Amino acid sequence: MKKSMSKRMIIMLSVVGVVFAGIIGFQLFVASMMKQFLNANAQPPATVTAIQVSEQLWQPQLSSVGTLRAVQGVDISTEISGMVKKVHFKSGDEVKEGELLLELNSAEEMAQLQSLKASRKLAEITLKRDQEQFKVHAISKAKLDATEAELTSKRAQEAQQQAIVDKKRIRAPFAGRLGVSTVNAGQYLNPADKIVPLQNTRALYVDFSMPQKHVGSLKQGQVLHVLATRDRKAVIQGHITTINSVVDQSTRNVKVEGMVDNAGGLLLPGMFVKVKVDTEQARLLLTLPQTAISYNAYGSTLFVAIAGEEAADAKEKPMPVAQQVFVKTGGKRGDQVAILGGLKAGDTVVTSGQLKLKNGTPLIINNDVLPANDAAPKPQEQ
Repeated sequence: MKKSMSKRMIIMLSVVGVVFAGIIGFQLFVASMMKQFLNANAQPPATVTAIQVSEQLWQPQLSSVGTLRAVQGVDISTEISGMVKKVHFKSGDEVKEGELLLELNSAEEMAQLQSLKASRKLAEITLKRDQEQFKVHAISKAKLDATEAELTSKRAQEAQQQAIVDKKRIRAPFAGRLGVSTVNAGQYLNPADKIVPLQNTRALYVDFSMPQKHVGSLKQGQVLHVLATRDRKAVIQGHITTINSVVDQSTRNVKVEGMVDNAGGLLLPGMFVKVKVDTEQARLLLTLPQTAISYNAYGSTLFVAIAGEEAADAKEKPMPVAQQVFVKTGGKRGDQVAILGGLKAGDTVVTSGQLKLKNGTPLIINNDVLPANDAAPKPQEQ
């Protein structure tokens, strides 16, 4: 009886052991199959470039395009007609204020002036003699008054003729640089005929426009920078002199006038230039290449690289994975954009290759070829 019960117990224990072994084996099999399934469906790694976000000094600016205009500029012409007697300048000369530029033939006017001078001198002598005679009551007061009036008339005639002679001697109204002239001696000029352009280019006005939404950010004396097209590396500093008192109804822009120092002669009136106006104090902001940002209707996004899960082999370094985040962007300068929210200094941001990414994609970071990240990029040919 006892032997029979022992035998049954052994059989039961053996059956239980076999069942437990089968369950454990089945669980191991399922786990193995799940691992193979997950590995088969895991996202393949993507090769991208990335940069660590850092703070840079950022000067908020407004950009526009403008046209240069001389502070003093005129096309010199003649008020009266005449034959050119002598040209005293060459095209491109630097001249001083009042310097003689051109003479018209004034022989006839000079002869008339000499005649009027003689008449004026005779009138002066006559008046002096009449004054002596009036003292001894040799002539009447009426006679003396007539003599004085005659002298006044002669002097006025002489001054009028002198003005005509002076108009035939054309002088520079201000100091500056002459332009190109085609006037030659012997040429006949009519009134208002252009002789030569004269521009004072030591200082220049720059005229540009700004949208009405920026009017509150503009004020007189504000610093501006002009980028010359003749030398793209030259940036000339100036200041705002005037902000127009009315907004253009057709464009909703306000006209702004600035002044720049052109002592180096790099700029010329009429040139097209790029203008940047400093609006605030410079401050530290996070910056990124513009290629890192994806602009969408629902906001601006980018991908950051975060630490991945621990590898099965502890010796292997875990591969970073992509995570999409929303950011708030600020102003732009060159290839860069300011980040006002959504990131912190030290974050690693994907700058190219993000079109093939989604959350959790493993990343292989290869920075052999980086996207442009210059605050003031230059044309490639330069």
